[in-house]
Amino acid sequence: MLAQLIVVLVQYGRDPQNLARLLLERETGAIAEGLSRHGERLAFQLPPELAERYGTSASGYVARVRTASGVVLYSQCDEECTEHFLPLDLHPPSFWMRIITPGYPLTFAGGRTVEIGNRSVFIEIAVASDPQRAVWNVLGEEALDHMLVPMSLTLIFVLGATLFSIRSALRPVRQQAEQAERLDPLKSDARLEEAGMPLEIARLAGAVNRSYARTRDLMAAQKLFTSAIAHEIRTPLAVIRLELERIDHPAARRALGELDELGHFVQQLLTLARLEAVDRTGFEAVGLDDLGRETVEALAPFVYEQGASIAFEASSNPVVMARPSLIRDAARNLIENAVRHGGPGVSIKVGTDGGPGLFVQDDGIGFDPAPPAGDAPGHYRRAGGLGIGLEIVRRIMALHGGQLETERDAPRGTRARLVFPTEDVPLTPAR
Repeated sequence: MLAQLIVVLVQYGRDPQNLARLLLERETGAIAEGLSRHGERLAFQLPPELAERYGTSASGYVARVRTASGVVLYSQCDEECTEHFLPLDLHPPSFWMRIITPGYPLTFAGGRTVEIGNRSVFIEIAVASDPQRAVWNVLGEEALDHMLVPMSLTLIFVLGATLFSIRSALRPVRQQAEQAERLDPLKSDARLEEAGMPLEIARLAGAVNRSYARTRDLMAAQKLFTSAIAHEIRTPLAVIRLELERIDHPAARRALGELDELGHFVQQLLTLARLEAVDRTGFEAVGLDDLGRETVEALAPFVYEQGASIAFEASSNPVVMARPSLIRDAARNLIENAVRHGGPGVSIKVGTDGGPGLFVQDDGIGFDPAPPAGDAPGHYRRAGGLGIGLEIVRRIMALHGGQLETERDAPRGTRARLVFPTEDVPLTPAR
């Protein structure tokens, strides 16, 4: 647009006669705004904005307004009128112009006929110099009328079309981004769609798919490594336990207790390894009351043997989409945590709520809400615990799209809650 503006200005600048004609038309049109008619009588009042130019002498501009019969309605003329204007007794033409001195600054004289009602009025002007730079006003109006306005409209349409084209071109990118947000790296078929995409987007999607494949391979290798180590450790642990059971000594009894803790830790490692291979497509509608009651009944003997107590508090049997065995494992880990780390005689209550959620609450010694240095955010350790049981619970809930919430329970104790996502599920739970 700037280049075209410069070209237009240069073209007009090379043709001073055309500029003089445009200035004559503009000035006579502005003077004609002062004409009025009262019956058959014509009157003229110089517009205020032209007073400085045509209302004073020696301004470099002169003007005369007269009827076709030679009656002068307005005149600012001196000897220049006689020199440059047409005689009063000459019937005026519709338009005339004469260049006084070729080139710049513009010097010319001319006039044109305007109609007001059925009467003709002849307006003449002469420009001996252009101290008010009226020619620049003409150039500005020409640029505005013939270039800036059309090109601005064109620019608006071009920008609109460009933005539409960009949005259309980037739509596949947005779709791929939305699909990437929904990808689950634990699913074996998690991948971005490459078919039907522009070449560049398809390449990006292919790179993401390959990255996911490498991540799944690493996770599979880690699971295999963890599982193999856990299986290798279980056999020597069993042998050591058999040998310790043959020794009748208090130190052997204490070693057996430590060995049981180690065996429990190995079992939890195996559980973590198995979680990585869970297929989420096998989820089903589960009633949390039914599941919680079954878990409490199964663990009650273990709880009572440890000198603790346990009770179940049912609600409206909220239904969630889940793998029942995994939710039982999560609830069992929370209950075992309460028994092992809640202190002697701890009282445990298991219940459900309409969140939907399942909670395990105890009146034990609680936990330290500030994680030790090096622990990941959101982790905590019970007194004397390793925290791996809670990590299992967290991963189980992550698989279900939920989370584990833990908090102190006033006046003492801990409340752990399995929070499930709110979603539409069948009203009849599967057992």
